[in-house]
Parts: sequence; structure tokens; C-alpha cells
Amino acid sequence: MSTILVTGGAGYIGSHACKALAEAGHTPVTFDNLETGWRDAVKFGPFAQGDLLDRARLDEVFAEFQPDAVMHFAALSQVGESMSHPGKYWRNNVAGSLNLIEAAVAAGCKNFVFSSTCATYGDQDNVVLDENSAQYPINAYGASKRAIEDILRDFEASDGLRHVIFRYFNVAGADPDAEVGEFHQPETHLIPLMLDAIDGKRDALTIFGTDYDTPDGTCIRDYVHVCDLVDAHVLGLDWLAHGKESRVFNLGTGSGFSVREVIDHSREVTNREVPFTEGPRRAGDCTKLVSGSTRAEAELGWKPTRSTLKQMITDAWRWHQSGHYDG
Repeated sequence: MSTILVTGGAGYIGSHACKALAEAGHTPVTFDNLETGWRDAVKFGPFAQGDLLDRARLDEVFAEFQPDAVMHFAALSQVGESMSHPGKYWRNNVAGSLNLIEAAVAAGCKNFVFSSTCATYGDQDNVVLDENSAQYPINAYGASKRAIEDILRDFEASDGLRHVIFRYFNVAGADPDAEVGEFHQPETHLIPLMLDAIDGKRDALTIFGTDYDTPDGTCIRDYVHVCDLVDAHVLGLDWLAHGKESRVFNLGTGSGFSVREVIDHSREVTNREVPFTEGPRRAGDCTKLVSGSTRAEAELGWKPTRSTLKQMITDAWRWHQSGHYDG
């Protein structure tokens, strides 16, 4: 089929994408600096170690592998950190992505799939978020992703770089075969933190904020299974391969769950209690983020099949119990 350069392919979503690409007949080439990714997660194609801020290394990789398309996941993604160290996010995410885009154009690789985020919409309570919703990011992470979207549009106008942008909501779950899964150091995502607390690997889960304007006072998020998510990325590649126009797609289920609801479901799946404490809100957190879009289904033919909260927690728990990367 084709060779796809997958930046961040040693990370959580990127490693699942590499497996999905390989299963679809593509050759995924992982490009990763291993700052937050794991060498043991690179199982489905070649590995090229490097940093997006190193343009010379990017040029070498494009020359060696001659990819047909880029699937760009590599980014710093901690909302809290982006609030306290915004320069780090603008430098890594935006400058790094600009290097990548310029290297791709120089190499004649003009199909680009970009991992964006619903954080570009900011905190818009009681608003149905679709691809045409206004973008008002409230943290440097979301702002950096919005800036990259703008860069892609500029390079389409100047150099014909066609792209698919996926703005996704909260990604959860793990590969059902437990070959790859979610593992960050430090861990910041709700479900793995909760499973660590259940398993005694941390004292307790902290609920950040219990006074939000929601039925139970905790934040509400739209969760999508990582395997469903990467299936959409493969469909995005097909979209570009068939010569279709650049497009933005939200990836979510349209259903939101509060932190307390996630805890309740985890108790049912694991048959264990979830130790937790209550803490103050975190800067940069939104009250509610839920997708209201059906564009991905209507145009890409994307239909999530594993994105029930029970299934996502079940798969994450299986991965959690299987052991982690050695790093």
C-alpha cells in the first residue's frame, strides 16, 4: 500500500495508529524522540529516532523512507503544564510542527493527517460543538493546536498541502489484544490514574473540582475509544488518497460523562472500590466538552464500535493488568 510517517508513533495514540495502519496494509514509520513515548511500543514498522525541532534529521528521514503521507501526533499535551509553561508548548508544538510541515512540502509529501483537539474550542458551556463552532482556547495547549491548523491552511494555499484535521475529545481505552496501551510518566489522564488507585499504585485519585455547573459538580467529557479514534485516521488517509478536499472532523460520541460517573463505571468493571479525594479546580479545565458533530460518520463513514464507557474501561483494565513498558 503506502508508507506513512507517524510522528509520536511511540506514544499512546500513535502506537495504536501504527497497529491500525499495519493491519490496513500500510507501512508505518515511527518518528519519535522518546521523551514521552516508549521504544517498546514500536512494534509495527520501522523506527527513526529524532526530534521535530531538528530539521536536518527530518530531512534525512523523509529522504530515507520517502513517505506518501504524514500522520502527526507528536506534541506536548498536558493542559496544566501548558498554563504554567506556555513557551514550552509554543516552541515544541508549533515550531516543531512548522519544521515538519516544511520538511514534508520540501520532500513532495503533500498528504497530511493532523491530531488536533477539542481544546481549541475552549470553555463553551451548553454549546453543541461541531466543526464550525468558534475556537476560543483557554490554555496554551489548545492555542498551539489551533495555530498548527492555521499553518496547515496557509501551506495548502501556498504549496498544495492537503490535510485532514481531527479535533478529538477525551481518548480512552487500549488495544483489546493488550499489545499497546496508555502509559504516561507522569500520568495525567483520568482512567489510568483511577486504575492505579484501584490497584494500589497510588494512594487515591484526586477529583479536581466538585463545584462545576453539572449535575454532580464534576467536569463532563466525551470519551472515545483509542481504537475507534485511529480507525478514523486510517479513513482520513483514504480520504486524501482519493483526492478529496482538506477537511476538519470532530471525533467524539456525542455523549458526556462526569468524573463521578467514570468512577462509578470503574467500580462496576473492576469490582473494586475507587479511593479518591476531592481537590480544587485546575487552571485551564473546561466544565463540559461534548461533540455535537456527525460529519465524520456522514462523510468518512466512521462509526465508533468500542466507545462505550464500560468497554473503554474494560480494555484499559486489561492493559493495566498486563504490565507496562520498561521504558
